[in-house]
Amino acid sequence: MTERLEAAIRKSWLLSGILGRFHEIDLPECWLVAGAIAQTVWNLSGGYPAERGIKDADIVYYDAADLSAEAEAAHELRIRALFAHLPIKLDVKNEARVHLWHEKVFGYSIRPYTSVGSAIASFPSTATAIGVRRHAGVFVSFVPFGVDDLFKLVVRPNKVQITVPIYEAKVARWRPLWPHLTFVPWGESPPDQGKIR
Repeated sequence: MTERLEAAIRKSWLLSGILGRFHEIDLPECWLVAGAIAQTVWNLSGGYPAERGIKDADIVYYDAADLSAEAEAAHELRIRALFAHLPIKLDVKNEARVHLWHEKVFGYSIRPYTSVGSAIASFPSTATAIGVRRHAGVFVSFVPFGVDDLFKLVVRPNKVQITVPIYEAKVARWRPLWPHLTFVPWGESPPDQGKIR
């Protein structure tokens, strides 16, 4: 599982460029997560360049000792400068403070995450609930739902936290770019889909 994922990421000079200097990010419980990883796999599976359509990458960390927006913004500025040579936007988020702004952005409140892992496990689809990093030079992945959906090209809602409109907006954005994926409608996914295997 880890080998297949690492092999796909190695084909992307964007993601390899980030992971190659991951130790310089220097944030607690830090991971490269979500869309940029899944979209790399989807691109390769469709015969496209690995980097096609990837405009940003998400880097998350967990620091409950400093929940200030100012600290998060400072980390983002520093990390964007570190990777200024890459033609993508880096979004840096402290998952320990997501509950402070979630309701304002998405219209409903959530409980505080207890770790980056609990945040990744709430991402909108099983295929994008994924994190990777290099730790002491070794590739490490965190995939709470496994990688079957990712490599079988299935987009399935993770019902832990998201709403139907959020999921459907994701599908509407992704379908034109990756028409070869199988998009599972919300109503055809079991209610307990969000349970981690």
